[in-house]
Amino acid sequence: MNDPTDPSPEVTGDGSDPPETSNADPPADAETDGPTGETDAEAPAGDDPGHEGAGDERGDGNADGDEVPPDVRKYERFKKMDGARYERVNEFLRDRTYITAREWAIARLCADFRTETGVEMTKIGENLPELVPFMTDTYTPQAVNQARYSFEQKVTKAGATFLYGAMSGFFTAEDVDEMMYEVTEVAKFLLEVEDVDLAVADELDAEDRISEVMREVRASSADLRGEEVRCPECGHVHEPSEE
Repeated sequence: MNDPTDPSPEVTGDGSDPPETSNADPPADAETDGPTGETDAEAPAGDDPGHEGAGDERGDGNADGDEVPPDVRKYERFKKMDGARYERVNEFLRDRTYITAREWAIARLCADFRTETGVEMTKIGENLPELVPFMTDTYTPQAVNQARYSFEQKVTKAGATFLYGAMSGFFTAEDVDEMMYEVTEVAKFLLEVEDVDLAVADELDAEDRISEVMREVRASSADLRGEEVRCPECGHVHEPSEE
């Protein structure tokens, strides 16, 4: 599982069954929330009616377990991971991101099963094993909402951490470029696992645009700190105020 571009470890890895709990709020495996040691169970989304999504549940899922809805049967997003085990997927994500396998899967489902009236959380929770191969139990709408909330919080914190590192001057432009390459490779791998078709030309274009933005961020932050700026192209050192 060292190569994020090789999906084989995820779809063939062995391990114990996923640590979800049936029809309950998040798993009792106390997955840690990044370096803080907080658990996902501490996220208040399931109990917070004021949080976006807490009141947008829809009751048209597979409540009686009689029939799988047509859009659930047709869902192909995670089919590349048939046979994968939760522990293996979770380990891969933990080594490279702050999110858990549960948060990743449910955040994607919440995006895909959003309608004009809200996210179909009941449908997601009751059909979770049908939608995601490495999830083997059903979830309540509250647990689905809580996982989505946890995902959003972690993405926000990770974004703030990275942006501060890029703006702080702790790293050279070359360092930031290397980081961007690394994180982009992981992000592209996750998208490919979700069955997103990434054309090479589109990949290169996205990488170029991201690099350009990060160079602007570095130059603007150096200007803000009143420090000199080294051009990543020619190496020329100039004052931030220079045109």
